[in-house]
Amino acid sequence: MTDPSPPTLPVTIYTPESSLASPAKMIRDMLRDLLASRELAWRLAVRDISAQYRQAALGLLWAFILPLANTLIWVFLSSSGIVSVGETALPYPVYVFTGSMLWAILMDAINAPLQQTIAAKGMLAKLNFPREALIVSGIYQTLFNAGIKIALLMAVLPFMGVDLGWNLLLLPIGLFSLVLVGTALGLLITPVGVLYTDIGKALPLLMQFLMYVTPVVFPMPKEGFAATVFSLNPLSPIILTARD
Repeated sequence: MTDPSPPTLPVTIYTPESSLASPAKMIRDMLRDLLASRELAWRLAVRDISAQYRQAALGLLWAFILPLANTLIWVFLSSSGIVSVGETALPYPVYVFTGSMLWAILMDAINAPLQQTIAAKGMLAKLNFPREALIVSGIYQTLFNAGIKIALLMAVLPFMGVDLGWNLLLLPIGLFSLVLVGTALGLLITPVGVLYTDIGKALPLLMQFLMYVTPVVFPMPKEGFAATVFSLNPLSPIILTARD
């Protein structure tokens, strides 16, 4: 009895032509690789999340400590009169706390593609695997960290005098939009960030500046140059909608 013939392995041909010449084929290949990367992305996410919180003494509390510290600072600046803040629809501590939480989620989403790519440089050079796994893994990690932040936020809001209504059911839409926008921005800067480490170092400084022209700690100005800047900032409606 003869042995059955071995299964035929798929053959991949690499050419110097740009994939943009055939957009339909490029999209099909991207979707195929995205589907093929789901299991690897999950394994990478579990590994990175376990390592992230296993090496931190305070563990999951770090997702809560930084936004809380930012809230306390701005509440002190506002109450002491050092910074003048306009009227907000929510009590100011709640306004700052929710804004800080959402901004932290956005920053995680923006940082994820670049951090994942830099951390996987060794894999990229030695192994042939769907590169989309790195991006999907970053999204998984961002959603996991966002879930921790939102769970802590939901637990704290009733003690701050905020009643959680039916519109809370719409939060996943705003949250997922926030993650997708952050991931898209992160993908735009990743190619340059891999070549020049200055991008990764300058990103926190840029995000700190953008936070002050986004309704995170300040309400939307109603007039003047600041109102124009806040209105032109594409991140403003995302933060406002998720908070609402």
